[in-house]
Amino acid sequence: MQPKTHTNLDPTFRWLTLASGLGVVLLVAGILYTLVIGAMPALKHFGFGFLVSQSWDPAFMEFGALSSVYGTLISTAIGMLIAVPLSLVIALFLVELAPPAVSRLAGGAIELLAAIPSIIYGMWGLFVFAPFLADHVQPRLAELIPGFPLFEGPPMGIGMLSAGIILALMVLPFITSVTRDVFQMVPAVVKESAYGMGSTTWEVTRKVTIPYGIQGVVGACFLGLGRAIGETMAVTFVIGNRHEISASLFAAGNSIASTLANEFTEASDELYLGALIELGLVLFGVTLLLQLVARWWLRRTARKMGAVR
Repeated sequence: MQPKTHTNLDPTFRWLTLASGLGVVLLVAGILYTLVIGAMPALKHFGFGFLVSQSWDPAFMEFGALSSVYGTLISTAIGMLIAVPLSLVIALFLVELAPPAVSRLAGGAIELLAAIPSIIYGMWGLFVFAPFLADHVQPRLAELIPGFPLFEGPPMGIGMLSAGIILALMVLPFITSVTRDVFQMVPAVVKESAYGMGSTTWEVTRKVTIPYGIQGVVGACFLGLGRAIGETMAVTFVIGNRHEISASLFAAGNSIASTLANEFTEASDELYLGALIELGLVLFGVTLLLQLVARWWLRRTARKMGAVR
């Protein structure tokens, strides 16, 4: 019997994967090039002052990115401060404590939340959550600490606080789903050994489950951060869209994405359009910086855990 001959597909596979990888790099480079070319009028006119100015007046062609960058960072920070602890608690409950039927049901509900379009979150936030916040939450916060700068101003319902909470609801399903999958990958024999030595559920969670999956948890948090920092429609509905910097979380503000969504179609002047594209370039740079920080943090964490030599 003649031996079967097999076509060697390794070179084809190698070149195909190489081309795919280079294609991603070229795509990112093309996006960066397009942003730089489009933003060139604003880059030449405003220079570095664009990043440190909060003036935004299309009538007088005065533009600055500071208020948009501030709103982006503050709303994202509020969202992450709320979403990350809740996601960890929910994931630990689903993996360690919940009965299988409850875990499956709750897991499906979380995945359903992740599938809801962002504009639905925005509409719900504007018509349902913002009035509730203005009537019941913001007045109580203002009374809790009178004169506290973060809770000053009229309770309008829309503003930084509303945007941050909506962002938290949006990124929570992503962080929870990934974190749950990470915790489920912890070998059962490791946890059983800890239980056999007399450890409680809390001790097993703190000393076995979380340390084993810390890299995946950090990755999940940065995944949620990337989603939150570039969110457009939901934030546009509830943030107030005002180019001002205020210490109060009740005050209206804006983000880079909401500014682009609101004003891009109105930009008929070359300088105005260039300023908006430069805002997009700033957001691109912030996202790239976050990715670099995420990779550095994951590598540092892996080295501490002994996974990287």
